[in-house]
Amino acid sequence: MTTTTIDVTRRSILASAAAAGALSIVPSGLANAGASGKEIRAFKFKATDAQLDDLRRRVKATRFPEREIVDDASQGVQTDTIEKLARYWASEHDWRKVEARLSAIPQFVTEVDGVDIHFIHVKSKREGALPIIVTHGWPGSIIEQMKIVRPLTDPAAHGRHADDAFDVVIPSIPGYGFSGKPTEKGWDPVRIAHAWIELMKRLGYNRYVAQGGDWGDAITEQMAIIAPPELAGIHVNMPATVPDEIATALSAGKKPAGLSQDESSAFDQLDDFYKHGLGYAIEMANRPQTLIGIADSPVGLAAWMIDHDIRSYELITRVFNGGQEGLSKDDVLDNVTLYWLTNTAVSSARLYWENKLQFFAPKGVKIPVAVSVFPDEIYAAPRSWTEKAYPNLIHFNRLSKGGHFAAWEQTAVFCDELRTAFRSLRA
Repeated sequence: MTTTTIDVTRRSILASAAAAGALSIVPSGLANAGASGKEIRAFKFKATDAQLDDLRRRVKATRFPEREIVDDASQGVQTDTIEKLARYWASEHDWRKVEARLSAIPQFVTEVDGVDIHFIHVKSKREGALPIIVTHGWPGSIIEQMKIVRPLTDPAAHGRHADDAFDVVIPSIPGYGFSGKPTEKGWDPVRIAHAWIELMKRLGYNRYVAQGGDWGDAITEQMAIIAPPELAGIHVNMPATVPDEIATALSAGKKPAGLSQDESSAFDQLDDFYKHGLGYAIEMANRPQTLIGIADSPVGLAAWMIDHDIRSYELITRVFNGGQEGLSKDDVLDNVTLYWLTNTAVSSARLYWENKLQFFAPKGVKIPVAVSVFPDEIYAAPRSWTEKAYPNLIHFNRLSKGGHFAAWEQTAVFCDELRTAFRSLRA
């Protein structure tokens, strides 16, 4: 074993993974070795054959419950959907293809605030490319954003203007994917935002923008509130815009009079989500360690993850019924398999327990903000609410298709939104 290997394996990402028998890491040298604790280390991942064999065995051995007693998804993930997912996972899904795609993208790990942070970092060949840090959410991961890397770093190769190029940084949230798992309390969106600011400084960027949806929105908005001078602006695709009076009305279960059509539709979406779709978040916020079952059963984990919101679930159901959508069967299982192999089902859930922010409440962001609204998001933010939430709104667009996983599902449209949104902020 080399000195480099010993150094890497002592890091928290490997310590936590080794304890679970989850990871086989292939360190590939050091880069930017500097002050102690601030080195940036190249990173690669390869699961062992034994880990993949164990995964397939567990999938095949799943004990399914009896069928639901309704003809819709009102009782949760339907038997037909999860059985089709399990059959495909056990017989056709190929994790090695995912590893090959991951290996083709530069990845690194660096310790920030005592936790190893894994991140993708791809620089554009275009001089003057705008750096952007993109943050995933739950149940997302870097798998969710891998599709945007090439279109953003090399727009000319995708039929877009070369001047719209970005340098792309995509970190894994602590407790998710290949990042380390915090061993102390306090890793909430505010602390993660500080870590991302430090990461971008460590990469040498003196001017950049940030993007996020889901937890990525919460973290990105906290970066904007901290407002380091290097951060020129942000883009979000699940914005926090719900006015106090609307939040109060939602709690009372009574829609206010005088809402516009867009406001009324957004109210109805939120009302339905709070009544029927919030159960997963409540459990993870209250008792994440109780979810040991999803750390022990891969199909249980998959069911928990695909039931995030009803419109995403309906899309995934159509996919496993043979439909052609923005996501494929492999897309869905690539992401679930990453959670399984890294044993991050529970460690990722703890972010809900840590969070003290009101998710959809405006936070007082004053720097430039761009917003893209996808119709099948948890709620489609009305322009009226958005303009009040972000007084420095530089871009607002309602798209005709797409949902919660916009970068993953509607990649070309999402990338066009980022190019348009940040064009005015390019130096």
